[in-house]
Amino acid sequence: MRYGQGVALCLAAGSLWSLMGLGLRQIEEASVWAILFWRSVGMVPVLLAFIWWKSRGRPLTAIRAVGVPGALGGFGLVFAFAGAIYAFQTTTVANAVLLFAASPFVAAVLGWVFLREAVRPATWVGIGLAVIGMYMMVREGLETGAILGNLAALMSAFGFGAFSVALRWGRVGDMLPAAFLGSAFSVVVAGAVLLALGEPIMVLPWDIGVAMAIGAIVVAMGMVMFTLGSTVVPAAELTLLSLVEVLLGPIWVWLALGETASRGTLTGGAVLLAGVVVNALAGMGGSSQGVAKPRGSVKE
Repeated sequence: MRYGQGVALCLAAGSLWSLMGLGLRQIEEASVWAILFWRSVGMVPVLLAFIWWKSRGRPLTAIRAVGVPGALGGFGLVFAFAGAIYAFQTTTVANAVLLFAASPFVAAVLGWVFLREAVRPATWVGIGLAVIGMYMMVREGLETGAILGNLAALMSAFGFGAFSVALRWGRVGDMLPAAFLGSAFSVVVAGAVLLALGEPIMVLPWDIGVAMAIGAIVVAMGMVMFTLGSTVVPAAELTLLSLVEVLLGPIWVWLALGETASRGTLTGGAVLLAGVVVNALAGMGGSSQGVAKPRGSVKE
């Protein structure tokens, strides 16, 4: 694959992921756990088919190869997926996707704490900017009653960061089998929670169809395209390319539903994204050690 083709695939993946918020806005009645259940059901066959193709008909071998680190990373994705869905349902799409963008910094800090990975000075600058931006956004959420949605978005960023660190700890080269485990775990966990809460698994056919389409097309196909593209695109550039999701997500809901972002969200988000760009530009000129690939590289 050529570099230009890789960039095109990564941009296409980010464009697909940017439809997540708009898609979830089409859900009529299903709860967070019901959405997670059916969305994950839609993801499983797509990811399994790609793993089967990539492993030349030996998907179980590829899945077993990720071992304990891949399984731990998969559990991290359960929190990431659930947090993202709840965030989209309880705060604005702009707020949610901007807070998701902090996941590379979460991964960098977790890698520094648990794996003793070095963190570049530019990354610490980016982390400082991200913290300031997140504080501005979460503070506004406290004032407007959207604090739980903001915290859920941060939990999602933490889950994706934990996923990335788990794979680095186990030196797992292929992340899609671990992502498959994450989707399978999500089916089990969401189903168990629904049963424990006494909520129905079978919801409106429309909600089931929308959730499965989001899982199969928006999330899983985006993962496949991003994984293919990332083989020829440097990690620092992937961080910048992944911002297409952050930029387009709020635009779709604005065009289709008239949903707008507040001044506090835009200001805090701009500061956070400045940190992401500073870190990515520094990564283009040096080692990428200690800096996680963007949220989209594992995705959601």
